[in-house]
Amino acid sequence: MCAKVVEILSSEDLRRTLTRLASQIVERSRDLSQLVLMGIYTRGVPLAELLARQIETLEGVSVPVGALDITFYRDDLDKIGLRTPAKTNIPFDLTGKTVVLVDDVIFKGRTIRAALNAVTEYGRPEIIRLAVLVDRGHRELPIHADFVGKQLPTAKEEVVKVYLQDLDGRDAVELIGD
Repeated sequence: MCAKVVEILSSEDLRRTLTRLASQIVERSRDLSQLVLMGIYTRGVPLAELLARQIETLEGVSVPVGALDITFYRDDLDKIGLRTPAKTNIPFDLTGKTVVLVDDVIFKGRTIRAALNAVTEYGRPEIIRLAVLVDRGHRELPIHADFVGKQLPTAKEEVVKVYLQDLDGRDAVELIGD
């Protein structure tokens, strides 16, 4: 049986969505000099970089970007299998900052719970917010995103796949199901 693939966001849709997310982040940030973006590996990191470039285009302000590996903070490694950790890179102090965690898809909420635990190892931010490209529902934890590119109700067995030019050679979001 062949899986059905539906394009949810095209390359152009993705560009517009990132512009809107960047604008919303700017609007909700009191002081852009205190704003940092923290991408969650794997696709959250290039998304955070894209958002930072868009904020610089909109506001003329360079926003620092960090990369966060949450492997050792997960509570579901037995279900998802062992992973080779990436290198967390936070070249700035988080204390007193507005940190926007960036990820591609929010599903059950476990990745974000792990990210919140990881962030506290690197300082005490003033505020932590969450930006996601796609919110597909089915939360198991009381976590919500502050900035959402696309609300996409899905069946639990469906898969949302995000493709980014830097990693995959194209930009798109697809829903894969039966």
